[in-house]
Amino acid sequence: MSAREATTMGDILAAEANILGMIKEYLKFEEFDETIHIFEKECKNKGKLVSKPQGSAFRDSKSHTIQKNFIECFDDGDHKVFYELWADSIPPEVMDTDAEALSLEFDLHIHFTIYPWRSHLATYDQAELEERRHSFKQYLETRGTVLSQHTKFLPYYALPFISNPSIHPSFKTLFQDSWALQLKDKLKQFLSATLKPSNTPRLLNLYVLQQLQLQLMESERRNADYVQRFQKMQADYCNLTETTAELVDALEATISGKTISPEYIQSVYVQLFSSQMRQSTDFTRPGTASSMLRASITSHRSKEVPMLPSLDYEKVKKDLIEGRDRLKSLLLQALRWRLTRSLPGEQRDTVLQAYINNDLLECHSAKQKTVLHLMASDNEIIRHNMARLLNAFASLAEGRAYLSQIPILPKLLTDTLKTEEKDSPTREIVLMALQKLSLRRSQQTAMIEDDLISWLVDELQHSDFLNDNTLIYSTALLMNLCLRTKGKWKCAENAKHVLKVLTDLLGHENHQIWPYVNGALYNILYIPSVRQEAKEMSVEEILCCYSKDRNPHHNRQIKFIIDQLNSAQVQGPESDNEVEEEYEDLMDTYADTDETLQPEPRELSGESLLTTEYLGIMTNVTKWRRKSTPLPQPDVDETLQRPVTPSSQRNTEGGNVPLSRYDSRPPTRCGSRASAERNGYRDFERCLTQTLHWCLCPIFSYNN
Repeated sequence: MSAREATTMGDILAAEANILGMIKEYLKFEEFDETIHIFEKECKNKGKLVSKPQGSAFRDSKSHTIQKNFIECFDDGDHKVFYELWADSIPPEVMDTDAEALSLEFDLHIHFTIYPWRSHLATYDQAELEERRHSFKQYLETRGTVLSQHTKFLPYYALPFISNPSIHPSFKTLFQDSWALQLKDKLKQFLSATLKPSNTPRLLNLYVLQQLQLQLMESERRNADYVQRFQKMQADYCNLTETTAELVDALEATISGKTISPEYIQSVYVQLFSSQMRQSTDFTRPGTASSMLRASITSHRSKEVPMLPSLDYEKVKKDLIEGRDRLKSLLLQALRWRLTRSLPGEQRDTVLQAYINNDLLECHSAKQKTVLHLMASDNEIIRHNMARLLNAFASLAEGRAYLSQIPILPKLLTDTLKTEEKDSPTREIVLMALQKLSLRRSQQTAMIEDDLISWLVDELQHSDFLNDNTLIYSTALLMNLCLRTKGKWKCAENAKHVLKVLTDLLGHENHQIWPYVNGALYNILYIPSVRQEAKEMSVEEILCCYSKDRNPHHNRQIKFIIDQLNSAQVQGPESDNEVEEEYEDLMDTYADTDETLQPEPRELSGESLLTTEYLGIMTNVTKWRRKSTPLPQPDVDETLQRPVTPSSQRNTEGGNVPLSRYDSRPPTRCGSRASAERNGYRDFERCLTQTLHWCLCPIFSYNN
C-alpha cells in the first residue's frame, strides 16, 4: 500500500469514527441507554473506532476566559472594554428582553459611573469623571428608558447630575462594600447561565443545518420565480404604456377629422392580447376587446381563499383539560393563532364558527371542570394563553355573542384582573378582553354588579404607574360602564373620589385617553348628587384650566361637560332592550406579539400541532358572513349611548371602516329619550366622536 493510499484509508477510518461518535452522542442526548450499550458492544465486536465528543473542552475554556475578562474589567473599572465584551458576548434577545439582564446592566452602569469615587483614585482627572457621567446619562436616554417606569430605578436618574455622589445621602448604599460584592456575584451568576456552552449533539446540528440549506434553496427558487414574474410585469407595463400612447395619438387624430383604419385597430388589439390571441377571435366585432379586458381582471379576482383543515374538537378539549401543562399552553396558543392569523372574511368566519359550533370553551357543558376553568390554573403560562384566546374571541362580534352565553365569565375575568400582579402581561390581556365584552349590555351589567367600576377608579388613581395600553383600555372600559344607569349610580356612591380621579386624568400627558375620560365625566354628571359634589369641588374651574392650549375638539367637549354640570336634568329610565354593536373585527395588532411561550426545537406548535395531532372530519362549517344593516343618517344624539373600544378606533384609522360610519355610530339599544335630554347630547356627542377619531389615530402602531 502506497503512502497516498494509506493516507486516504486513514481519512476514511477517521471519518467513520467521527460519524459513529456523533451517533453515540445523539443517543446519549436522547437517553437511549440500552441502545448505547448494544451500540458500543457491536462497535467493539466489529473493531470499529468511536470518536469522543470534540470541542466541548475548548468551548468550556473559551467561556471561562470570557467570564474572567468580564470580572477583570469589573474590578478595574474599565467600562469601555467591559461593554465591548457585553455587546459581543450577550445574545441580543437576552440583552433586550430579559428582565434580569436589563436590571443588571443598569446596576453595572452605576458601578462604572461611581467607580472613581469608590476607589478613591487620584489619577482620575475631571475629564474622566465627566466622561463617565456623560456615558451614564447617554445610557439613561437610550437603553435605560425602559426602566424609567420602575420606582426602584427612578432615584438613580439624577446620578449624572450630582458632582460628588459619594457624599450624597441618596446614594449612600452604593458606596458600601456589600453593594459592590453583591453586584459582582450577580454578574458571575448571570454570565455562568448565559455563556453556558450548548450541549446540542452534532448530529442534530447537522440535521438543522441541512434543513436550513433546503429552505435557502427553496427561497432562492421562489426568488428567481418572483424576479421572472416581475420582469414580465415590467414588460407588460411598457407594452401597455406604448399602447396607451398610440391610442391617445389615435384619439387626437379623430379630433382632427382623420379616420382610423381597421388594420390599425387590429394591430392595437394584437399588442394588448398577444398572449391570449386565438385564430377565431374577431376583434372587429364591437365589444370583443373590452370583454377580454374585463375577463382578464375577473380571472385574478375569482381566486378562492383556502379553508383550514377540520379538527377533532373532542380530542382538543380532552387534552386541554387532562393533558400536560406544556401541551395545554401550546394547544391554546395554536387555537388562538388559527383564529388571529386566518384571513379576515370567509376563512376567519369559518374558523370562529367551527369553534362555536363545537363549543370549544364548553359554555354549554354540564361538567364540573371545563376548558374555561383554565383561567384559574396555577400555571401562569396557561392562564396567559387562555386569556389571549378569550381576547381573540372577544375581538369578533360572533365571538362576543358566544362568550356572552357564559354567565360566570365576567366574574372569572374580573377576579383574574384583581388577583394578577400589576406587571403581569396576563392582567393586561384580561383587561382588553373585558373592555371588548363591555360592548354588550349583559356583560356591562355583570361587570357593574361585580364592582369593577370601583376597581378601575382605584387603579386609575395611580395612572403614572400604568403603561399606555392599560391606561387606554381602563378609561375606555370605565366610560362604557358609565353609560349605564347602574354604572352612574355606582359612581355616585363615592362621587368625590371618582370626580377627583377623572379630573386628574384630564391633565395626563397621554391625550388618547381624554375622549374616554370626557365621556365618563359627562355621563356621571347626569346624577344630581354627582353634580352637586362637582360644584363643591370647583370642577368647573378645573375644567376651564384644562381647556387651555388644547385642540378645539377637546375644548368643545369641556364646554359641553360644563353645560351638563350646570344643567338641571335628571337621569331618566333606561331601556332593557339590546341591539348588538356593529363592530365586526376588532382583532388587536397586539394579538400575536410579545409571545411568552416559545416552542422548543423539534416541538410541534401552531398549525403543525393542530394538523398533526388533532385532524378531524367535517367539523368546519362555512357560514355566510352576515350583512351589516344599512347605516342610518348621522343622528348625533345617540352617539354617546354607544360603547366604544380602542380596537375599533384603530380599525377605523386603518381604513377598515369608513369615516362616515364612525361619525354616525348606530344606537346600541332601541328606545328614545326625552327631547330635552336629546338636545343636551347633540353637540357634545358630535364633538366627542370627532375627537375620538382625531386622537386615536396614532395609538395602535404595533402589529398582529
